[in-house]
Amino acid sequence: MPAKARKIKRVLITGITGSGGSYLADYIAENRPGVEIHGISRWHAAPPSAGPRRRSAAARVHECDLTDFSSVLTALKASRPDAVFHVASHANVRASFITPLAVLNNNIMGTANLLEAARLSGLDPVIQLCSTSEVYGQVAPRDVPIKEDCPLNPASPYAVSKTAQDLLGRTYFLNYGMKIIRTRMFSYINPRRSDLFATSFAMQVARIEAGLQKTLLHGNLDSVRTIIDVRDAMESYWVAAEKCAFGEAYNIGGETVITVADFLKELKRLARRPIPSKPDPALFRPTDVTLQVPDTSKFRRATGWRPRRSFAGSVAFLLEECRRAAGVPA
Repeated sequence: MPAKARKIKRVLITGITGSGGSYLADYIAENRPGVEIHGISRWHAAPPSAGPRRRSAAARVHECDLTDFSSVLTALKASRPDAVFHVASHANVRASFITPLAVLNNNIMGTANLLEAARLSGLDPVIQLCSTSEVYGQVAPRDVPIKEDCPLNPASPYAVSKTAQDLLGRTYFLNYGMKIIRTRMFSYINPRRSDLFATSFAMQVARIEAGLQKTLLHGNLDSVRTIIDVRDAMESYWVAAEKCAFGEAYNIGGETVITVADFLKELKRLARRPIPSKPDPALFRPTDVTLQVPDTSKFRRATGWRPRRSFAGSVAFLLEECRRAAGVPA
């Protein structure tokens, strides 16, 4: 039976001006009236007004760099959250092969600073570490669907950094009794994050429709994924903070299993004109993870939650958002 929901009145979202953090803030603002929203953003990050249109303007944003311990501690003391959603990370898998040290330093030390600041602050918030399916690496077909006890086998610098975050969370729970929950999100549709294959494809389709590009470029099309809508994904983070057990890890993902090639075919089917495409060697990763299908039963048992939006509706939402960004007439 799902656990009784915890009362959360004040939240802190790391990376609130980023793609996932902004959608999470939107979800809370629209669906959790009375919850006070705080966020942190690096002083050198683009201000929220420079990003996509957001409905969470009431959030109070604190200037903070997660790699600077003093600013993290200051932000925590200023916001005094009941729950912290740690969404901020350098998250581009392919780029992590080019700038591995920057990714490792930012993601690992930023998380260590957050956990240590929370420990020393005198506060005792629920901390949700938003991790990724990339921590599992390339999984053998016999181990699919992937359960939470599947060995962690990261295959990129980004995945190594997220594995370290995951293990830091477990360590701080075990040794300091902190209220830490680890969620491992599988592939999701997010119109505000251009480096995801789904968003890259949809934006290129929109640009071709607008006459701004001739050919869609892609990397490996053979990978198998499940897909979840970002709006469902952000709701699941909230539900996890309310109901999941401290110290545990939970897989979260969609229920539609599809190859990247078939996802591209669906976008081409929805396009308003023919979409020529071809592979681009620069878009292939040195090491790719080609099979990511989760077993989400543990999360369902703990929360009773399942995705609400259909695959078809999510793809249509993605393409319309990208058309708007590309200036394609309605």
